[in-house]
Amino acid sequence: MNPAPPVTSTRIGQRVRRHLFISDHHTADMRILVVGENGLLGGNVATIADQRGATVVGTYHSVDPGFDQPSYQLDITSRTDVEDLLNETDPDAVINCAAMTDVDGCESDPDRAHAVNAEGAEHLARAADAIDATLIHTSTDYIFNGERDTPYPEDAVPDPQQVYGESKLAGERLVRDAHSSPLIARLSFVYGRSLPDGTLSGFPQWVRDRARSGDEIPLFTDQRITPSYAAATASTLLDLLEAGQNGTFHVASRSCVTPYEFGELLLQEIGFDDATLTESSMTDVERDAKRPRNTCFDTTKVERTLSRPQSTLAEDLSSLL
Repeated sequence: MNPAPPVTSTRIGQRVRRHLFISDHHTADMRILVVGENGLLGGNVATIADQRGATVVGTYHSVDPGFDQPSYQLDITSRTDVEDLLNETDPDAVINCAAMTDVDGCESDPDRAHAVNAEGAEHLARAADAIDATLIHTSTDYIFNGERDTPYPEDAVPDPQQVYGESKLAGERLVRDAHSSPLIARLSFVYGRSLPDGTLSGFPQWVRDRARSGDEIPLFTDQRITPSYAAATASTLLDLLEAGQNGTFHVASRSCVTPYEFGELLLQEIGFDDATLTESSMTDVERDAKRPRNTCFDTTKVERTLSRPQSTLAEDLSSLL
C-alpha cells in the first residue's frame, strides 16, 4: 500500500460524527474514497465525483486504472490494510464498489466470494465507522430468488439462489452491523463505459461486437431485469450522499426488460438494423450458478427521496452512445 499524505490536526478536529451531517455539504466539500475504482461502476463514481469538485482518492485490486488522482492498491480482505488506508486518507465518505462479481466464479470458489463480498465489505464498514465516515455499499439484485411477478421493493424478503447472491446478502448484513448508518444501494445488470479510457463495457460491448462481425446474437426472452447504467448510477449514489441518506435503495432504470428487448433498443441506437437477433432461453446455456428469472426493481423509494424519476433504458442508451 502506497503512503498517503498525513492527516492534519484540522481534519482530525472535523471528526464529529461526520456521516450524520453530510446533508449540510455538497460533494465539492467532501473527500471521497472510492473503493474499486478500477471497476466499471467505481470508475464512473470517481470520475463524476471529481467533476463535481470532490477530492477523490481511489483504490484498485491489481492494476492501477490511471486516474489523475491518488490511487492505492488495496486488498479489502485484509482488515489491517483497510484500517491503515482509511486512517491515512481520512475520507469524509467511503463508496464501496469493490466486489467479486463473476457469478460462476463465486460458485466454484465460495470461500473467496465470501472473503471479498462479505468479510471485505465488513472491514470497510467497520473502518469507516471508526473514523466517522459516511459509507455507501453496493449490493445486487441477485439476493432475490427471481420468482416475484412484480418489481422488488427494498423490503422484499431476500432468498439468494447462488453463492454470489448469498455472499452479497451476507455482506449487506455485516455492513449494517459494522456501521452505524450505512447506505446500501442494490444494483442490477450494470453496464456502461469503463473509465478513464471510455471503452464500451459489458453487455453493450458484446452485442455491438457481434453485430459488427455479422454473428448471430442470441438473447434471453425469459429473464427480466432493470439495467443499471453505470454513469446514471454513479450520479444517483452521489445525489444520495449529498442528501445525507442512509438505509437501502434500489438504484436502476425504470425499464423492466428482457435481454432481448435490451438488445433491440441497443442495436436501434447504434444503427445496426440489419443485425441478426435470435430469441434464446436461460435453459439453453449451461452455467455453474443459477440465475434468477425476474429481478426487476421497484425504484419508487429513490425517486421519492430525490424528487425525480429514474431514467428509462432508452434515455440511458441515448446517453451511452
